[in-house]
Order: sequence, then C-alpha cells, then structure tokens
Amino acid sequence: MKKQIKEFTGAILMQLQRKKAESLIKKGISFNVGNELNLNERLIRAALLKQAEKNEDFNLLADYHKNFWKQTGRKYFSEKDSVLNDFFLPHCLPVFEGLKKLLNDNPKKYHTMIEIGTGNGEVLGYLSTQFPQIEKFVGIDLSAPQVEVNIQKYHQFTNIDFVASDGSEWIRKNGTDNMIILTSGGVLEYFTQQQLNQLFSYLNHLKNIIFIAIEPKGVDVDFTKNPNSQPYGIERSFSHNYTQLFEESGFSLWYQSVIEGVQKEADFEVFGAINL
Repeated sequence: MKKQIKEFTGAILMQLQRKKAESLIKKGISFNVGNELNLNERLIRAALLKQAEKNEDFNLLADYHKNFWKQTGRKYFSEKDSVLNDFFLPHCLPVFEGLKKLLNDNPKKYHTMIEIGTGNGEVLGYLSTQFPQIEKFVGIDLSAPQVEVNIQKYHQFTNIDFVASDGSEWIRKNGTDNMIILTSGGVLEYFTQQQLNQLFSYLNHLKNIIFIAIEPKGVDVDFTKNPNSQPYGIERSFSHNYTQLFEESGFSLWYQSVIEGVQKEADFEVFGAINL
C-alpha cells in the first residue's frame, strides 16, 4: 500500500511539476548521488522510470541512464570509494588470470585493451601494469569532466589514452582486429538488448576479439522464464542474458562465474568471450 501511494504521488508530481521533471531528465535520473534530491524529486524520478518501463520504452530508459553518466558521472566518482580496492581486486582477478593464460596459449597478438565505462580509470591503470604485452590501453567514458581528470592523473602512463565518448560508437569508428574489450562492475547494464546485439554483432565481424564483461544480474531475474533483457533494481537498468547474447552474436565463452553478496538487489556475473 505504501509503495502504491508513493507511485501515485510521484505520477501526480510528474504532471504538476513538468519543468522540474524536465530538469531531472536532463541531469540524469539513474540514482540519487549524495542524497542531493529532495523527497518530491525522488518521487518524480521513480515515476519517470516506472512510466518508461510500463510503456516498455527501453530506449528512453537507456537515454535516462546515458544522461546521468554524462552529466553526473564526475560527481559520482568524486564521492565514491575505490572501485579497484573494494570490488575489483577482491572479486575480479580470476578472469584476468584466465586471460593471461589465454594470451600465452594464443599466437595472435592482442595489441589494444579497451575499457568501456572506465570511470576514474583506476582499474585500467592497474591492468596496464599486469599485461605488459599489450601496447595500448584506452579508457572510454561518457563524462568529459571525469576524462579530463583521468588524463591529468595518469599523464605518466604513456600507454593509456582516455576518451570522452559513447563506448559502442567509439568502437564502431575505431575498432580493429586483435582487441580486448572489458567492462567492470556494471556498464552494459545501461545498454538496451538491441544496442548490445548491434555491438556484439559488429565486433564479431572483426578478427580475434576478446570481451570480458563483469555485470550485475538482478536477484529476481530468471532467464529460464524470460530469456530477454529485463529492468531491475532501483535504477531500472537492465539485466542481460549475456550467455545468449554472446553466443547468438558468434562468440564462445571461455570463462563464466558469479560474484554473490556484493549488492542486495543483484549478483555480478563474469564472462569471458572470444570470437572464433
């Protein structure tokens, strides 16, 4: 009953305060950074997300998220604890140990590692020290202010470039054979299923592509009942059926695991995929 009252109130406020709703949309409504939204703004935010989901307008949901990371990404990362120390190093190293073995066993030369949604760049900076055989590392993020901070912070890392761009668009313009692409801690969850199909299909037309995805899956999502991508959690970002998406695009999985207990509403799935 309480939830229904909140949803009803948010829907009314969304109609009565259209300028406020438009302002929130422009800034991005994925979630409330630093508790800066007041109660009415939180109710409007929830109503906007609910309406898009109810209408199955997943492109609109993706646009909301893109706006958020573009406009608010710098604020988010300036207030967030270390992703590298708190999440990546404790939970994500096994897939990269597998990657080292894969590279040693594979005669192809992988020359570039690309991180989509690089955030503050600390994960990519760490990986650049672990894979000396890789010539170039590229960190892509929607937030231009955060990218500028990264460029200054990592200016001594001559093998790392940071770019402010949409990751999938950048890859379609600059992608080559023999690349490694990764996401760490939730990036592809802001893409629609159609957008991921297009990205994976494009990559499969290139040769020798490795993709490592570390992405959340809502604890209530059951792909045996519905194999398609589904919104989950407070953000209404997407749980994707990565096994199906990779395989339908022509990739084979060489690694798969689950990280449990990091978030209440989602576990993290880890995938290593390669096109043959």
